[in-house]
This record gives sequence, C-alpha cells and structure tokens, in this order.
Amino acid sequence: MPDLALLRPFLDDRHRALTAEAAAFAAREVAPLPPPADDAAGRAQARELLRLLGEGGLLRHAVPAAAGGSPYPDLRACCLIRETLAAASPLADAVFALQCLGSLPIALAGGEALRRRWLPEVAAGRAMAAFAMTEPEAGSDVAALATTARRDGDDYVLDGRKILISNAGIADFYCVFAATDRAAGARGLSCFLVEADARGLRFAGAQVLSAPHPLGEIALENCRVPAAQRLGEEGEGFKLGMRTLDRLRPTVAAAACGMAERALAEAVAHARRRRQFGRPLAEFQLVQEKLARSAVDLAAARLLVYRAAAEGDAGAERLTLPAAMAKAFATEAAQRIVDDALQVLGGQGALADHPVERLYRAVRALRIYEGTTEIQHLVIARELLREQMGG
Repeated sequence: MPDLALLRPFLDDRHRALTAEAAAFAAREVAPLPPPADDAAGRAQARELLRLLGEGGLLRHAVPAAAGGSPYPDLRACCLIRETLAAASPLADAVFALQCLGSLPIALAGGEALRRRWLPEVAAGRAMAAFAMTEPEAGSDVAALATTARRDGDDYVLDGRKILISNAGIADFYCVFAATDRAAGARGLSCFLVEADARGLRFAGAQVLSAPHPLGEIALENCRVPAAQRLGEEGEGFKLGMRTLDRLRPTVAAAACGMAERALAEAVAHARRRRQFGRPLAEFQLVQEKLARSAVDLAAARLLVYRAAAEGDAGAERLTLPAAMAKAFATEAAQRIVDDALQVLGGQGALADHPVERLYRAVRALRIYEGTTEIQHLVIARELLREQMGG
C-alpha cells in the first residue's frame, strides 16, 4: 500500500480514501487469484481482471472522459491504483494500465461518436483497449514506422505489422499508428481506432514473456478503416502518441513502486523470521544494508512519481521532465530492490511459486516499455540543456 504519510503533500482526502478502496479491492478480488501458469491462462485471467476492475469501479479513474469529464485521468489516482495493484498482481496492474493507455487517444482526439461508443465500455470493463505503436524496426524510433495508411474514398487502407502489443489477440479495439505520408517522417504519422473484428486485421500470434502477460503481434493486410475512425487530423499521430505516453509515464513508475514495496516487505518479513548461525538474518549488517538502501530508493522513487503526477493534475501542459525523471529512477530502483529482496530470501526467493520470483520476472519490462531508461535519460538531458539555453 502506498506510504500516505510520505505522500501527504501531494494527496487530497479523496486520494487517501481511494487508496483504502483500492487496497480492499486488491485483497478481496486480486490476491486470491492463482498466478497464471502459462500464456493462455494469463490471457483468460486478464479478461477476468478487466471485468472485476470494471465492476469494482476502479476503471472509472482510468477513463474520466467516459462520464463527460476531462480527457485526462487524475494521475495521482491512477498512480495510487497502479501501485496498489502491482503489489498484488503485475497482471492486474497491466490490465488497468492498458485501459488508460488505449483509451486516452480517443478521449483526446476522437470524434463524439467514437467517445460515446467506446469510452463508457472501457470504463465499465466491457471493452479491452490496446495501443499499437511498436514494430519490428520501430521501437524508440517511432518516426521509422513502416505501417502505412492510404486514403481510399471514405476509408483508409492500412497495411503493416505491429509487434510487442499488450492485449494483442484479446483486445476489442486497437489505437494503431501508421504513416499517411512516409516522406514526412514523424510529421506524417496518423492514428486510427481499429476494431478487433475489422476485416484485414489479424492476430498473428502470441509473444510470450517470462511473466504471464498478454502480448503479441497483429497484422494489417488491406485493412479498411472508416475515415471517421481517424483520431485527430492527418499527420498528428506522433504528437498524439507522445502526448499520451508523456501523460501516463508517471503511472509506470508508480507500478514499479508497488512491485518494489511488495518485494521489500517480503524481504523484511523473511529477515525477521529466518535464523542463520543462531540469530535472525535481520541482525546481520549486510542484510540491514540491503534493506536500508531499498527503503531509501523506494521513498525517493515515490516522491518523484507523485510530484510528477501532482504537476499533471495541477494543469501542467507538459510533464516531459518530471515524468522522465520519475520513470527512469523508479523503474531502475525497483529492479535493484526486487533483486536485493531475492538475495535476502536466498533459494526460497528463486522458487517459481514465490511472490518475489514472480516480481523478479515482471519488473524487468518496466525499464523498457513506454520509453526505455536510456531514452528517458536523453529526454532529461535535452530538457536541462533547453532550460540552460532559455528555450
């Protein structure tokens, strides 16, 4: 559970109440679920978690525009929910996160009909969202997208291939980024809402992670999409995608904090319980050093996360610098904390049925998706240099 005393300067009363609500939900609905044994089980559980999150009311915080509110979610609320869910189940966190990520482009740039059709369904847990940007030759280099969209009367015809797409094969719709003008680079990208049953869209297979997570490849082969399902104007896709990722990046960092908190709690409990050489592990200074370093890293990460989220909720148009700092630090810190926790636990922590072993597999992806740590460092440096030059 997030450290509300530490975060007091950043939270309102409603956030404290929401934290208790999310913790109760996680204990009641998420914790009893068995860890998925394989990819198929993970996909089935993801759909079940979607239903639970919708019925439990947590998804309304991910998609406020469904009720006619701001297109932007309350970032502090999303961070608190993601941190709480990630501590209980990385898969539950991923399901919640994708509802934010896959629906925000619609809330920001979709027409009224699209918003009315999809956003209430996403918020209720009846429609699963996906965000389809990554390609075999275009990860961090978004401008290199090879998927194309050509206008044909009242439709666009999309052709291309997307990989490493969360919810691929189980989503009800995809926000697909494609080039409408290849020669224009990033300025030639556009975004489209493509329904899962659209003719020409094909689930091309699962891509299996070490931690159960519905990931896969989709193929677009002469896929016709009505022009009314373009999100924003032609050429605004890159801007829309970056605006979406920039806004939600602090929530990735919050998920990292949740995983780190769970790992640290498991390590502390084990160190107090386990005896070696006639005394508890907790009395050994090298163990204490790992626990202390982890606690400091976690506190620092949380402060960066909720500072960025509070700035967004206060109306900041751009969160580029604080969001990049939060994601870079929190995800790297979480990796260290989980690793140290497993070291304290020893062989027991490496067993496949141990929570820390599952966290060890799940936490690694956070340093990559929605902008690698290396890209965040470049963003931070660019923003610092721009400030120094008065730009």
